[in-house]
Amino acid sequence: MVTDRSLEVLRVIVQDYVASREPVGSKSIVERHGFGVSAATIRNDMAALEEEELIAAPHTSSGRVPTDKGYRLFVDRMSELRPLSPAQRQAIEVFLGQSVDVDDVLTRTVRLLAQLTHQVALVQYPSVSRARVRHVEFVPLAPRRVLCVLIADSGVVEQGVAEPDADLGEDALAELRARVNAEAAGMRLGDAVSVLRRLPSELPDRWDQQAREVAIALCAVIIEQIESTRQERLIMAGAANLVRTEHDFSGSVTPVLEAIEEQVELLKLFNEMAQEQHGVAVRIGRENAAAPFSEASVVASGYTGAGTDVARLGVLGPTRMDYSNNMAAVRAVARYLSRLLGE
Repeated sequence: MVTDRSLEVLRVIVQDYVASREPVGSKSIVERHGFGVSAATIRNDMAALEEEELIAAPHTSSGRVPTDKGYRLFVDRMSELRPLSPAQRQAIEVFLGQSVDVDDVLTRTVRLLAQLTHQVALVQYPSVSRARVRHVEFVPLAPRRVLCVLIADSGVVEQGVAEPDADLGEDALAELRARVNAEAAGMRLGDAVSVLRRLPSELPDRWDQQAREVAIALCAVIIEQIESTRQERLIMAGAANLVRTEHDFSGSVTPVLEAIEEQVELLKLFNEMAQEQHGVAVRIGRENAAAPFSEASVVASGYTGAGTDVARLGVLGPTRMDYSNNMAAVRAVARYLSRLLGE
């Protein structure tokens, strides 16, 4: 039977093992933690934990390490998360507050999360299915070369260059810009696609076929930008952190890195992770169905912005990670990101 003291023994085993990567024995528990009982009593508690498969003996060591099940119980029993320090909170506000657009803020987010947690940091691009067109701009760069800019109310700014076979001229370009904004501004991005596809055919008769072809080329760039915002993708930072913990994996860490880069399994995992206690979701070891992540843990939380659906950010690392710190960091960054993107 696992008693309250046994669960406390599990807690210190997790904490000591995460800190040292050394199997934890009864003697070190008695010496380092004030249980007020003998080493023999602690050994009995450890035996009960081992019988419940919450800890295990690695090889021939006399110490014990947490199992996936042990980590799960440790996480589930957290009554509160260790708060971030004032310096950490200020770092989040200052570093992310300097962002200039959505791409910049997400890039900064993964860099910051990797620094705060010493894990691989991941941010899912927000889905903009609810976002609306704020403005479309066509800027002539050179003859037969036009910069096409899409600005959404979610803060997304997409740019692309069109190189049509002819030059419209400033007056025709201004007319096209005005017509596109008059019809598409305020529309949901998905709905705006149909407008952009039919608009060139509805231009006045004074537009000859060549001019219409140029209009089609410019609108096609904006359509491509809209389609790109609807694709699921991740930004990653801190791969070196995972490499430094390679000894925590029984084999090579390469399959994990390859799976992260391919993104398919991670996106699927992110989409399946519902927020648990403290507004954070945690998947530990074999809880991850995808084989590459069977020795890894993922900590994630959701964030939103203006006109966007819930997207996720989080960290991935070995099961031997500082769950309390990582969960607190992920939650804090997700909350700040939601505020920043919602402004």
